Amino acid sequence: MLRPQLQQSSQSTKTLIPYWNTKPLFFASFPINILNNKNLRVNKKKKNFITKAVVSSTENSTYVQSSNIEKSTSGKAIVIVQRTVGGTNFSFTRGLDDIGDLFGRSLLLSIVAAELDPKTGIEKPIVEGFARRGRDVDGNREYEVEFVIPEDFGDVGAILIENQHRKQMYVKNIVIDGFVHGKVEITCNSWVHSKYDNPDKRIFFTNKSYLPSQTPSGVKKLRETELVTLRGDGFGERKIFERIYDYDVYNDIGDPDGDGDGKRPVLGGKELPYPRRCRTGRPRSEKDPLSESKSDFTYVPRDEAFSEVKSLSFSGNTIYAVLHAIVPGLQSIITDPELGFPHFPAIDSIYNVEVELPALQTNSLFSIIRRLIRAISETRKDVLLFRTPEFLERDKFAWFRDVEFARQTLAGLNPYSIRLVREWPLKSKLDPEVYGPPESEITKELIELEIGGFMTVEEAVHQKKLFILDYHDLLLPYVNKVNELKGTVLYGSRTLFFLTPNGTLRPLTIELTRPPIDDKPQWKQVYCPTWYATGAWLWRIAKAHVLAHDSGYHQLVSHWLRTHCCTEPYIIASNRQLSAMHPIYRLLFPHFRYTMEINGTAREALINANGVIESSFSPGKYSMELSSVAYDLEWRFDREALPEDLISRGLAEEDPNAPYGLRLTIEDYPFASDGLVLWDILKQWVTNYVNHYYPHTNLIESDEELQAWWSEIKNVGHGDKKDEPWWPELNTPNDLIGIVTTIIWVTSGHHAAVNFGQYSYAGYFPNRPTIARSKMPTEDPTDEEWEDFLNKPEEALLKCFPSQLQATKVIAVLDVLSNHSPDEEYVGTNIEPFWKDEPVINAAFEVFSGKLKELEGIIDARNADCNLKNRNGAGVMPYELLKPFSEPGITGKVMPYELLKPFSEPGITGKGVPYSISI
Repeated sequence: MLRPQLQQSSQSTKTLIPYWNTKPLFFASFPINILNNKNLRVNKKKKNFITKAVVSSTENSTYVQSSNIEKSTSGKAIVIVQRTVGGTNFSFTRGLDDIGDLFGRSLLLSIVAAELDPKTGIEKPIVEGFARRGRDVDGNREYEVEFVIPEDFGDVGAILIENQHRKQMYVKNIVIDGFVHGKVEITCNSWVHSKYDNPDKRIFFTNKSYLPSQTPSGVKKLRETELVTLRGDGFGERKIFERIYDYDVYNDIGDPDGDGDGKRPVLGGKELPYPRRCRTGRPRSEKDPLSESKSDFTYVPRDEAFSEVKSLSFSGNTIYAVLHAIVPGLQSIITDPELGFPHFPAIDSIYNVEVELPALQTNSLFSIIRRLIRAISETRKDVLLFRTPEFLERDKFAWFRDVEFARQTLAGLNPYSIRLVREWPLKSKLDPEVYGPPESEITKELIELEIGGFMTVEEAVHQKKLFILDYHDLLLPYVNKVNELKGTVLYGSRTLFFLTPNGTLRPLTIELTRPPIDDKPQWKQVYCPTWYATGAWLWRIAKAHVLAHDSGYHQLVSHWLRTHCCTEPYIIASNRQLSAMHPIYRLLFPHFRYTMEINGTAREALINANGVIESSFSPGKYSMELSSVAYDLEWRFDREALPEDLISRGLAEEDPNAPYGLRLTIEDYPFASDGLVLWDILKQWVTNYVNHYYPHTNLIESDEELQAWWSEIKNVGHGDKKDEPWWPELNTPNDLIGIVTTIIWVTSGHHAAVNFGQYSYAGYFPNRPTIARSKMPTEDPTDEEWEDFLNKPEEALLKCFPSQLQATKVIAVLDVLSNHSPDEEYVGTNIEPFWKDEPVINAAFEVFSGKLKELEGIIDARNADCNLKNRNGAGVMPYELLKPFSEPGITGKVMPYELLKPFSEPGITGKGVPYSISI
């Protein structure tokens, strides 16, 4: 908090002069730490001189105590405030605020000198003035203030703003003219609270970045004070206008006070380790004191909330997509929410057949649906159909083929799970007393039969030809618990692939395992591609189970945990420990945009108890608990760096002669190939940036803010893993470069690769079912069950797929999550003002942006190369997820891997790499 520190004047009182000037301009001789003083401070201007004044006020007049006379110059400041789409910035009702604007009492600006007075060693007098509302320009509103500047004021260090309105306002920037070194522009891009909500003034520093030791003397106290304000005191329920960053465990996912089974364990702590989230301070649940109660409002610090454009886009797409989910499944919701699809044409009808709405009932839900349908119908949007996913447009039957099943492990939604087989035979590490024999049923003879005598298993392992999707040990402890739930079946699974001479993967075997339960022993069975009907259908159903496992792991671990969840502590620590003028804060700032808001939304509607994830993915109510287990067993900060991740999975090895110092085990691995180029571009940008601000190692060691930031990330934000030996040290510029590049990669490239292709690949759910609802036909079948399978194998597969309600619900969510908003910010596009004002950083950014444009061409060339069969071919989706830019629509019929491409148009494009995790 900014607390007043009153100082007594050493001068005797002279003449008291009533001051009635209505101009919103004045100058004060008080030191800057008097930030909450309610006494007015005004000036008395006479030609090119200014009277220093100590001001007292009564109810009806203000008195000025005359003092020394100094030379001065005139100055002017313009505050640019963003107006909303609705025509105002603050959503205020006309009245008192408009009256304040009319009389020039909208914003009180206090300009703080950068340096202390060299004679006295204390703060120089601040320059203050009320800003009057000016003109509206390009959707923004300008507020202007004129003032006088003492000749010895020096450079501007900061501006304090007191918002006199009763509602908050969004200040974009402030331009000050009249100082010796020309115009000063201060970038704000922040909400400023009303003084009626919080009397403390907002602090904005200039665009020049400083390490703590280099902070101008006049703003050192402000730098420290602002960080104290952002940390809060850890008490009380947070309010919408606040900017406090603090930590809490995930105790808000459940709903123990609601109807039904809403209680969920707390994530975070010894039993279920987890990253920390932002503390909201909501009251505890009545039925479960360990859990937080539910509320219509989920707090995030004010500047972390969506912009209006983003909010409208997100809300509009959500409504549009949810209607798509409700309408096709409406009859099944009323009659049978577990109803599956009767045949494949019924699945296709989701995309190309209009469904007539039944007569809606009069309860509130149906009334809301009817109103929304009517409102959106007026926009002439077809609310009864999903758009056809690009994957389906390119090749309607690709999902059915093994080659596509294997290709997507390298160029699909979840390229983070495929691993090299390094040991043979395969063996579980779980306790055999609990989970049964650890040995795999995938034998040497079976593999050698599948690869047709091409080589022995030992040779295949040695030559790095065998790869695996291994969800055996992760899922097996949850199999029996999940299988007790209604409508879902889980197994532990292993899926083996062989690297063919043409660089593609060929599926060899799938092993599904159920641990012992009651009086039943462990059950496990291996399935292979076969040339006879029964085996072929069993293989297809086994693939559906594996795809459900992979979909769950993708959503809960590769996507949610490793990007959204693990990034939130970085954001909290950055705001608590790094000043807004710290160069590393300003480097990371665009990479944290909107993440806390989207995470809060996810906790309310996606990963919450009985939410979309629990109701539509195989682990059910254990979904988030499973992500905690994955965090405990698998997550390591050092392996979040792309090169280390690839090496840890056996997909690359260090080679100083190879591009980027790594040689890929699978040369045509689109995600890795494109990702390493992007990683290198990001790292070079970070290197240039860090080396500019930290030319010497001792600057890293002596930077108390930086050291506190890294310590808090390790010991608090990821405190459940604080004692792990793999945490990087932070002693040198190279250490910092590695840490920051890893964080930036996670928020940009990693997230783009696992998010923006969701609708394209999983919008047609047979390609990536999220849940398997029936057991394998060969698991302890009755005679009747086996006969039904033999007579109607297609029906067995359809029964295994998600229900109509589950499928349409997930498709609706994927539609929303795959969208780029109109105000999306892509890496390397618009330079941050803080970077632009520093010539060395500006030049480095130009190089960075140019390299990203080169990556665009590299990806296009790779997608056009017919020798790269994992991203080129008849009906093949080209890999575009790491393509920096995103254009609407598609060109040609081959879908390249472009998920990591940086620039983009809004909507579903399957390409474009935003700075941040913003959806």
